[in-house]
Amino acid sequence: METIGNPWLWAGFGGLVVIALLVDLVLMRHGGPHKVTFKEAMWWSLGWVALAMAFNGGLWWYVNETAGLVEANRVGLEFLTGYLVEKALAVDNIFVFLMVMTYFAVPEEQRQRVLVIGILGAIVLRSILIFAGAALLAKFHWLLYLFGAFLLLTGIKMWFAAGKEPDLEKNPALRWMRGHLKLTDGYRGDKLSVRENGTRWFTPLFVVLVLIGVTDVIFAVDSIPAIFAITSDPFIVLTSNVFAVLGLRAMFFLLAGMADRFHLLPYGLAVVLGFIGTKMLLIDIYKIPVPWALGTVAAILAVTVALSLARPQKTDPAV
Repeated sequence: METIGNPWLWAGFGGLVVIALLVDLVLMRHGGPHKVTFKEAMWWSLGWVALAMAFNGGLWWYVNETAGLVEANRVGLEFLTGYLVEKALAVDNIFVFLMVMTYFAVPEEQRQRVLVIGILGAIVLRSILIFAGAALLAKFHWLLYLFGAFLLLTGIKMWFAAGKEPDLEKNPALRWMRGHLKLTDGYRGDKLSVRENGTRWFTPLFVVLVLIGVTDVIFAVDSIPAIFAITSDPFIVLTSNVFAVLGLRAMFFLLAGMADRFHLLPYGLAVVLGFIGTKMLLIDIYKIPVPWALGTVAAILAVTVALSLARPQKTDPAV
């Protein structure tokens, strides 16, 4: 398993993530449970993007000093492309989070807590999946073709599912919880469960956390193979993935009121997955350069966003 990551780089990355999370949690707690404004979410989003770019800049400088300019440019472009892909796919993740929280009428002041717990779980889950995937790819090269075919099929499925809201009532996890757990009718503050009359009851907040966790597992299975099409280096895969996930909470509140304005974005994400899947399938025939991949992904997303804004979604006047 070849990687540029050495103990110092891993330690530095881990320390930076811990500090960033602590600062985020302290500032969130300092403000108390509250509804996050668009302005606050925008500044937090810009801050997370700036932190990711600063890390990439520091990584480029280190590799340039130790391995030369060519290697530094390769690493920098791979990180940037992976970050952009994961950030873009996270948008679809956010739309599902928003649907779940709206369906269960999660109080505004509790949404931050739900997202923070979800992000911590996502970082742990993705770390496990990435190291497992890197180890498997190092031994079984043919898995790249399996990942490529999976991404291509996922892209096709996403294209035909675009514009259709998932039916939560048919969600297997939700149906299992309703059939096997005692659920309270309403929220109990920030509690996940309560004991009433000697019986353990689970609150809707617990249900929401489970559904968000299940959703992230599903999206991780889609997004992690996508970044392995860019690079097989576990250090670049994990760092770009984690930095994209770190900004998830801020991006949720930033996009919460604008989901309808980007109604064509799922189609763009479907094309991105199809492109990356094709890139992976062709890897032994023609290796698409990383700058071309970065430009293609950026162009697809830019065109999709522009078309969404130019052609607003039609609303049903009867609603």
